[in-house]
Amino acid sequence: KEQGEDNEQVKAVFTITQRPSLLLKGGQALITFEEETVASQILRMAKCSVSCERSTINVKPKILILQPSVKFEVHIDVSKKTLKFSNAPPSIEEDRMKDRLEISFSRPSRGGGEVEGVEYDKTSGTGRITFLDTGVAENLALKRKYCVDLDREVDVNVGLVYDYRLRKFQSFCGSPKRTILLDDIEDTADEEDLQDFLEIHFQKSSNYGGEVESMKYISAGKSLKAFFIEDSSEAAD
Repeated sequence: KEQGEDNEQVKAVFTITQRPSLLLKGGQALITFEEETVASQILRMAKCSVSCERSTINVKPKILILQPSVKFEVHIDVSKKTLKFSNAPPSIEEDRMKDRLEISFSRPSRGGGEVEGVEYDKTSGTGRITFLDTGVAENLALKRKYCVDLDREVDVNVGLVYDYRLRKFQSFCGSPKRTILLDDIEDTADEEDLQDFLEIHFQKSSNYGGEVESMKYISAGKSLKAFFIEDSSEAAD
């Protein structure tokens, strides 16, 4: 987030990043190694035989295909002098309506100030008031309602005037280099125990494994969405 300010507007820039994700289904596991080369070695194998307490299960290592993600900037300009209003019915002639609006919004007793310009659309009952000084619009917007004198007193809705634009829109997809998917895992043990068996197997260099940074196994009948951060250190939520 970045912010700036001038005499007329408050400016802000927000960077929005969608984290890449994958739906992890029952009988699958995600494993992240410290080294890319270990993940590459495992992916070259058609299957891996993992020893459990009383049995051996075969699991299939697969490359991860992540869902597409996006990143973009939102640029917002908020006027410091202009206030928008709505719910102002055209109960009187248009020119007189503008005069009554200017008079009403000029009243210091109600929080108003000197008015520089008035815009009004009788079809929608909406418009804008531009004040000479900054600060008036911001203070009135906090109240959300303002009493104006037309042919009778009417509470109109008020709010800040802002403009926003999308910039630097990017879409991307890919495969993590240190994380792989293990598929077709049979539930031969408790979920936590089976995860331990898998981690022990893939830690061993004799099984072409290496140091495991993180791992998550999901037993049959469950699912979990895993999210990945941009620096390639993966985490499952």
